Amino acid sequence: MVKKVLVAVGSTRRPKLNAVWEAMTVFGPTLDPNAQFEVVGVEVPSGVGHTPHSRAELMEGARRRAEALVAMARERGEPWRFFVGLEGGLDVVEGNAHGASGEPRRCAFLENWAYVTDGARGAYGQSGAILLPEALVAQVLDNRVELAEAIDAFAGGRGIRDAQGAWGVLTNNMITRQDAFRTAVINAFAPFYNAVLYRSNAG
Repeated sequence: MVKKVLVAVGSTRRPKLNAVWEAMTVFGPTLDPNAQFEVVGVEVPSGVGHTPHSRAELMEGARRRAEALVAMARERGEPWRFFVGLEGGLDVVEGNAHGASGEPRRCAFLENWAYVTDGARGAYGQSGAILLPEALVAQVLDNRVELAEAIDAFAGGRGIRDAQGAWGVLTNNMITRQDAFRTAVINAFAPFYNAVLYRSNAG
């Protein structure tokens, strides 16, 4: 008998919802072969800046979105089974890289993070990372321009965040924003669809 399993996502942006849906089609049959998964988008706050500037802030934003969904479900009696928080932004590394003349310089990597919980346990997943051009880094870090606005100006487009995203611009659409979030979600769900392995290595 097929049962419906609702997966709540802390966003209503289409690339994020599509990414979760695509991820569920990959591992859903392993997670529960008798389930039909449905993705529900709900706008919730991240509790962090528009463009996070550190890995810790990215992880916190993803977790807070998922936890806000858990609280909402308990308050409203929603039948959501899994709660997914997604956050994209920068992981800034200061002084570890070196320019052509050998001087230390900062590097900013674009990363997408996911946090998944069933209300009892949770896990993080990450997309991988891509280096941002220095001109774009200066706009976001020095001039405090939100990444979504900066990438529009940088690429001469509008609404890029809801299309291919900065990932698509930087990789010539070989990896889109949706692709990156999809990878993060698959990675975050690993302790759930590969539970035996994760439990056997606990402690």
